[in-house]
Amino acid sequence: MTATATALPTTPTRRRPVAVALRLRSTFALAVASGFGVLAFGWPFLRHGTAANVDTAHTGDAPWIFAIVLPLLLVVVLAELADGGMDAKAIALLGVLVACGAALRPLGIDATGASPVFFLLIPAARVLGRGFGFILGALTLFGGALLTGGVGPWLPFQMLAAGWVGLFAGCLPPIRGRAEIMMLAAYGALAGMLYGAV
Repeated sequence: MTATATALPTTPTRRRPVAVALRLRSTFALAVASGFGVLAFGWPFLRHGTAANVDTAHTGDAPWIFAIVLPLLLVVVLAELADGGMDAKAIALLGVLVACGAALRPLGIDATGASPVFFLLIPAARVLGRGFGFILGALTLFGGALLTGGVGPWLPFQMLAAGWVGLFAGCLPPIRGRAEIMMLAAYGALAGMLYGAV
């Protein structure tokens, strides 16, 4: 009598899907957008002169910053479409998440950083990747501003800050289980406070 060994079914290891993978062109576009954002946030600290000469409300430079940031986001999307890192399904998912995030924005208070937009943005960026998170954060704030009438000189800075929240959410280390939930909660609290401070 021969005993046949039955092989136990193996579960395939699942890789986390990345809708907007960071390739050379998109990485360059993100680096330029982020570098430009850091410069836009920090230029008043670098400028010499009296307080009367410094436009602290950014009423003069905000339209120019917005005019540069929005095309850079488009360049990231187009670069990924050209490289095959993003397809029609990812574009559709991005549109749905931007619409949902824009609808959530009136429910929060951005000055404190306690915004339900982050409840959607952080998990989406965690699952779908850094580039997707940056684009989602920036476009969600743009869509929310159009929905609520909150278009002003602060909008490009809010877009950049929300984009960075999504970008760094995609950079969190790959852990699973309760530790991942605790990490995302801690990151959400910290990112919300930093966003509100900025």
